[in-house]
Amino acid sequence: MLSNYVLPGDRVELQGINRDNTADEGTQKTYETKVFDIISNDRMEILMPMDKTKLILLPVDGEYDVYFYTKTGLFQCFARVIDRYKSNNVYILALELTSNLRKHQRREFYRFSCVLEMNARTLKEEEVEGSDRFGIRLVPGLPLKRSVIVDISGGGLRFVTNQLYDIDSLVYCNYQLSINGKIKEYNLVGKVLKVKEIDNRPGEYEHRLQYMNIDFDEREEIIKYIFDEERKYRRREKG
Repeated sequence: MLSNYVLPGDRVELQGINRDNTADEGTQKTYETKVFDIISNDRMEILMPMDKTKLILLPVDGEYDVYFYTKTGLFQCFARVIDRYKSNNVYILALELTSNLRKHQRREFYRFSCVLEMNARTLKEEEVEGSDRFGIRLVPGLPLKRSVIVDISGGGLRFVTNQLYDIDSLVYCNYQLSINGKIKEYNLVGKVLKVKEIDNRPGEYEHRLQYMNIDFDEREEIIKYIFDEERKYRRREKG
């Protein structure tokens, strides 16, 4: 039953489904709200999303890609708005599920395959020794080596380079992502967890790295980037 997985108060994300593929992917907005009540196995009520203090009146018959953030994991389905109304001073959207609910791998651990330019270097001893609970104090202006990120997650990344980094070493990473249509630069430090030489490509190495100094907002931005890019990929697959 739906209520076995999704409960009132669970956070919800809705992304509009572009059936005719005429709109630019970047115009597909995401709306955040919460579950209000579970009506049946295929119907629920959610709070009408808001932009600051303004209600967002999503259209009746509008179809959405819906994600539920629950205590037992992340779930996804497709749904249609079948009604909107006010009940006890609460503005409600009634949704009808148009697909089965499926469990989606948590975004923090989902590794998204990509090709992204990155510059990196090993931390100097004085940078490691100068670290404190507020973060790692980087020495500016030191030379960086070109790398290529081949997958990324909210917890770390995998990258390829001709520079060999030792396991357990700390590596400074500089790369850019498109967040909400704007390019943002990230300056993060990670610990190398695994290294291997790439088959048939002598002198090139694949490294898996875990972030060490990422803050909550940066992690959420990276996770959102992954989620948005995955949605774009799914839409392209559907044609």
